Amino acid sequence: MSDTPNRGFSTLSLHAGATPDPATGARNTPIYQSSSFVFKSAEHAANLFGLKEVGYIYSRLTNPTISALQGRIAALEGGAGAVCCSSGHAAQLLALFPLMSPGKNVVASTRLYGGTLTQFTHTIKRFGWEAKFVDFDDAQAVENAIDENTRAVFCESIANPGGYITDLDAISAISDKAGLPLIVDNTTATPYLCNPIKHGATLVVHSATKYLTGNGSVTGGVVVDSGKFDWKASDKFPSLSQPEPAYHGLVFADTFGPMAFTFHGIAIGLRDLGMTMNPQGAHYTLMGIETLSLRMREHVKNAITIASWLEKNEHVEEVTYAGLPSSPYHDRVARICPNGASGLFTVALKGGYDACIKLIENLELFSHVANLGDAKSLIIHPASTTHSQLTEAEQIKAGAAPNLVRISIGIEDSDDLIADLEQALSK
Repeated sequence: MSDTPNRGFSTLSLHAGATPDPATGARNTPIYQSSSFVFKSAEHAANLFGLKEVGYIYSRLTNPTISALQGRIAALEGGAGAVCCSSGHAAQLLALFPLMSPGKNVVASTRLYGGTLTQFTHTIKRFGWEAKFVDFDDAQAVENAIDENTRAVFCESIANPGGYITDLDAISAISDKAGLPLIVDNTTATPYLCNPIKHGATLVVHSATKYLTGNGSVTGGVVVDSGKFDWKASDKFPSLSQPEPAYHGLVFADTFGPMAFTFHGIAIGLRDLGMTMNPQGAHYTLMGIETLSLRMREHVKNAITIASWLEKNEHVEEVTYAGLPSSPYHDRVARICPNGASGLFTVALKGGYDACIKLIENLELFSHVANLGDAKSLIIHPASTTHSQLTEAEQIKAGAAPNLVRISIGIEDSDDLIADLEQALSK
């Protein structure tokens, strides 16, 4: 199918990136569970390895099932191309890998998923990289944090766990002025609710484990390239703008143009880091995306209903859902996330830490798991789990204070979810 811009989101969710299997006519994209693929000739093999021809070599690099998924997500995000990988964490490293080198830094929001904060605070230091954390509601602070060694700006469109919406227009204006790529984690929003590329993002990353798949069955990640960044505008990005020794001096920006980052992510990122998505996982995610628009509408509808009810409950101190008129981020919904503020938010309880634990232990429909974005409703206490590696002060900055729980609202009947919360809160 031709992924033309005038096709609707739901149509692209079903058709983009895939056609009926040419060999068998199978309507669904088959699971190509093969480690390698036969070359047509010696010349064909040489051309593939030399990046002179596009095709399939080895599933660490390319695979037909995964390629279909890459095409579909790129179409939904409005990107030039995409690279799928093994997890959301892998996607973050894959996005940073061509941009960074020892001594360089990324300016990142303080409001990030706890695992990302840990990855950026500790793990990337082993590569000689650094993260500088800033409150992205303070545009001047973001601009001040950028220095001559900064190579990227990183944030979440809708931050996990609090559901805070980032002013992507303001942040992209800063990154553009500095000549830097803006990387936006769009996991919580999905392309149905937010299109970061329209707001100036260079790269979009996802944990496909969450809303894209929607059923908690697989782990996966993806990096979407807008194709709009000029990698040769400065000497800051030699991996893309200078000759690559492993490919006889090929320059990715010259050879592949808007697809430079995508081809680098496959030909070097997946080749050397090996963070490959498996074909069966890609198949599950393809199936999940088919109902993405339907599910996200239900997530948003239920979240508004339940957050509104919780806000009035006597045991609740605060609800952070941006879809509520009381939220300081409510005015950003129409501009940044016109289809809604997703189904994720936090609830602060008047009883503090102990009340959070008791609530979780008494719920029946909500599952206590370290995940979000399932069709089923989920809950967790970030301070003792996903953000437990942080100090209390860092937890509060990240929107994961000890007195709150994170709720991922599913697509069950909202009356049943409210009844479950009511009986658990009463205990």
